[in-house]
Amino acid sequence: MMGSGEALIYGIIQGLTEFLPVSSSAHLALLPHFLNIKDPGVTFDLIMHLGTALSVVVYFRKKLYASLKVFIPACKIWQKNSDSHVQLVRYLIFSTVFSFSIIMLIRPFSEKWGRSPSLIAINLAVFGLFLFISDKYSKTRGEILMTNEGELKTSLLIGLSQAFAIFPGVSRSGATITVARYLGLSKKEASEYSFLLSLPVILGGIVFKGREFLSNSETGQEQYIISIIIGVVVSFVVGMLAIHFFIKIITKFGLLSFFLYRAGLAILVMVFLQYSK
Repeated sequence: MMGSGEALIYGIIQGLTEFLPVSSSAHLALLPHFLNIKDPGVTFDLIMHLGTALSVVVYFRKKLYASLKVFIPACKIWQKNSDSHVQLVRYLIFSTVFSFSIIMLIRPFSEKWGRSPSLIAINLAVFGLFLFISDKYSKTRGEILMTNEGELKTSLLIGLSQAFAIFPGVSRSGATITVARYLGLSKKEASEYSFLLSLPVILGGIVFKGREFLSNSETGQEQYIISIIIGVVVSFVVGMLAIHFFIKIITKFGLLSFFLYRAGLAILVMVFLQYSK
């Protein structure tokens, strides 16, 4: 059973990596190999995402409140509406629905092969390179695009990219920022859209896996509950800091450092696999 120390590490790693384009799911999937503990599984990893989902709610509370006020008008997609808040929510809905649709198609493949350390290493390196290239060579079309009409294709492509982050190593934020930057969103807008888009997918995943969590033989055990509480609280606090500083970093600097980190981690994983045989 996972102890409080391991839960603390899980919370820190989840909080740090959820919003950085380095793949939190890859880090959580690799932790059991490096800590030499039993893999708690995808369900436990998803519960850790609850803390970072709450950090998005708190950090973007004003924008979320404004979005909730226009949610009903935004759902009336057959009605033309040029209001910027309505457009943003409408695009988030399109992205989310498309993401869930693709996730349901590719989920069996992810569950079968996704947590393979070698595949994670490949995903870290390849999608890290895509991230760097899109940031380096893409041209920003304007400060704010996802509040304008005519960006349906953009929202769908960002939603598609998020779906493939179901494979550890791809990185949800990394994939969405990669495509958003390639399509001309500014660094700040790409990051904020990615953060807001994370909420439905994270919460949907937790609900989807809820039955599996409740049926877990350890769920009712005191130490397991304590571990979950520690992990969620720590991931919330660290996630708040990660959002704040990442937005500052990405608006001032490029994404080369994240590519180098991903490539370095991929090499480390492959070396670890070679010497652990």
